[in-house]
Amino acid sequence: MASPQTTVSCADAAPALDLLTVPQVMARLQLGRSAVYDLLRSGQLASITLGRARRIPAHALADFIRTRLDQGAAA
Repeated sequence: MASPQTTVSCADAAPALDLLTVPQVMARLQLGRSAVYDLLRSGQLASITLGRARRIPAHALADFIRTRLDQGAAA
């Protein structure tokens, strides 16, 4: 008799890392392209480069928003 196979998807093996494009970040922050690139260039928003493509981890965007909210609450 054959034993049933257990399959493990990649999502089960490791947490998914959502990567956003610059246009997706632009839409979420309601900012223009140059404003988003300014945030990336200044290091306020973390990103990775894959070839010529720039990707922003979703957690980096959440961290950026959280930081800005904390700064606003402290002011």
